[in-house]
Amino acid sequence: MPLYEHVFISRQDLSNAQAEGLIEHFGTVLSDNGGKLVDHEYWGVKTMAYKINKNRKGHYAFLRTDAPSEAIQEMERLMRLHDDVMRILTIKVDAHEEGPSVQMQKRDDRGDRGDRGDRRERRN
Repeated sequence: MPLYEHVFISRQDLSNAQAEGLIEHFGTVLSDNGGKLVDHEYWGVKTMAYKINKNRKGHYAFLRTDAPSEAIQEMERLMRLHDDVMRILTIKVDAHEEGPSVQMQKRDDRGDRGDRGDRRERRN
């Protein structure tokens, strides 16, 4: 079956338990339609770059799924109809990466980015 990654943003006035309940709800939708939720991460409340439906912040969630396209279409349809979900993004991937996503890794664990070359020495 095809592999997918999903990110969705839910309203900021939900509790953490309600936001995580949405993950379980959409995982159930997938399993009812022949797919499975491989892994999920709750990223917490984050500030968005711009307002969406008068909200400055939102609960972010990340899902890794293994499901047929019909199950994905049904899950996306229900996400669009759900009042608490503001935005969704679905990407088809060749393989799921092992371990936590980049969002969940500590800043020190992401590796050295190196010198960008735009810093100059100051002379007195």
